[in-house]
This record gives sequence, structure tokens and C-alpha cells, in this order.
Amino acid sequence: MYVIQGAIVGVGAILPGVSGGVLCVAFGIYEPMMALLTNPVKSFKNYYKMFIPFLIGWVLGFIFLAKGVEYLFELSPTVALMLFFGLICGTLPELIKSSEKSDPECSWTPFVITLALAFLFFHVLENGATITMAPNFGSFVLCGVLWGLSLIVPGMSSSTILIILGLFEPLTAGIGSLDFNVLLPFVTGIAGTTLLLARVVNMLYTKHYPIMSKVILGFVIASSLKILPSSFGGIGMLVISMICFAGGFIVARYMDTAKDK
Repeated sequence: MYVIQGAIVGVGAILPGVSGGVLCVAFGIYEPMMALLTNPVKSFKNYYKMFIPFLIGWVLGFIFLAKGVEYLFELSPTVALMLFFGLICGTLPELIKSSEKSDPECSWTPFVITLALAFLFFHVLENGATITMAPNFGSFVLCGVLWGLSLIVPGMSSSTILIILGLFEPLTAGIGSLDFNVLLPFVTGIAGTTLLLARVVNMLYTKHYPIMSKVILGFVIASSLKILPSSFGGIGMLVISMICFAGGFIVARYMDTAKDK
């Protein structure tokens, strides 16, 4: 199952509007991933049976399946997004059950607050005005910080923020030309942010799992609602979209059931 889940995350990571971080949470990879970034040696020993097949699946999905899904996305973004929306929704019952089981007495207030604030945050990002920043060492460090945040915060799109700041094109151009004046500050920002925040998230998971599970669940649902199409262009497209949603939902539920067995 981890191979299949890795392939889905690998495909989703490169599609516009789909968050690889959300899929990691949905498939139960997020928490072990934070632990791996915090303590690589110990965590790999504990989770190698998960990480190795998941990584193999991620590579296969990224290399071999992404083109097919990209083609589907080009044919109909609505159908492709409904497929991934179904995959995420199919994992929600297990996520909710796991959070509730960890502490039945824990309030769902953190979930409600996170859901509202995250949805507002993602909406502002998508509809914010463009602010142009000069491409320099500091701004490329900021790019790395934002990419690091997008790895830690499920649903956050670093590309969207970089477009708003006017840094997306200079960054991608610098990476494409292997410009170390871009790569060095960019990688520094990613490494510093990821390592620092992963340690914080892992500590919070260890000490306050019931609350953290509800906070992350709020992020997952808010970012999932963000990719939900606003229109379907006719009854035919609606029917096809709902079939794809149902297919994604059933596959996700099957994987959760198989993993539990």
C-alpha cells in the first residue's frame, strides 16, 4: 500500500492546486516524515518499512504516472481535481477516528479555529495583489523559507506566494541555470526552516498529539476545499467528475482498510 500511496503523492506534488503535504497527512506519512527530519537515524530505523516502499512509489509516480495525470489535467482540470479531492476525502474518516481515539475528551475547538483561519489564509493568498520584491540574496533566502514552510504546513503553496511577491520567475530561472547566487541562499532558507520547524512540529506531536492532530486535520480540510471546483460546465462533466470523486474515495478507503489489516 505504501508504494501506491507514494506514487499518488509523487503525482500530486507536481500538479497545480494539489498539495503533496496534504496527501502525506492523508496517508499517515506526515508525522513520521517530521520525525525523520528531526532525528534521521533513529526515525529511519523505526519507519524504514514505511519509508522505503513509499519512496519507491514516489519516484515511480513522479517519473511514470505524472505525465498521464498531467494529460488528464490538461483535458479537464475539474475531473483531475475531483479525483484527488476524492482521494483526500476517502482518508478523512480514518484521520478523524485516529484523532478522536487519541483523546476522546479533547475539544474540537482547535480544529474549528484552524479550519477557519487556514481557509481565510489560503483565500487571501490566491486573491492577493502582486507585490514586487527585488531578486537578491535576502529575497532568495525568503524563497527558501517559504518552500520550507510549504513542506511543513499542509496545503500551503509556496509557488502562489512567490508569484505574489514577484520572485517566482527569477527563482525558477536561477534554478534552471544552476546559478549559485540563487541556489545557495535558496537551499539555506529551505534547510534552516525545515529542520527548525520539523523539530517544533515533532515535539508538539509528541507532547500534544490530540490537539496537533486536530490542527493538522483543519489544514487538510481547508486546503482540500480550496481545490474543489466552483463549476462543472454541464451535467455530463458533473457526472464524470462525481464518478472520479467516488473512484478516488473508494481507492483511499480500500488502502486505509488494507493497511489496518
